[in-house]
Amino acid sequence: MYIVTVTFEITPAHYAEFMSAMLANAASSLSEEPGCKQFDVCESSAEERAVFLYEAYDSAQDFQHHLATPHFVEFNTMTQAWVKNKEVKVYNRLSPALSLEKN
Repeated sequence: MYIVTVTFEITPAHYAEFMSAMLANAASSLSEEPGCKQFDVCESSAEERAVFLYEAYDSAQDFQHHLATPHFVEFNTMTQAWVKNKEVKVYNRLSPALSLEKN
């Protein structure tokens, strides 16, 4: 399993718009991308306007496909100016051995 985490710091004036767009992007990823198994959107209770994503894909190729989808390209273009800071990390999931299933 290929895991991607993303941490964002969002500009105050666009936080609500960003979250709306992010939640739509996550829903589209789960419903339209067979290789996307999990897409959690979290906001920090300790840091204002901090957003954390946890995404699980079958493979690195599935994540690359995600980056090329129309819904992601539209989301990224629309929100780019609203992001003060963004950090992306990738991991290979080792445990549990069973794959995640969509709910």
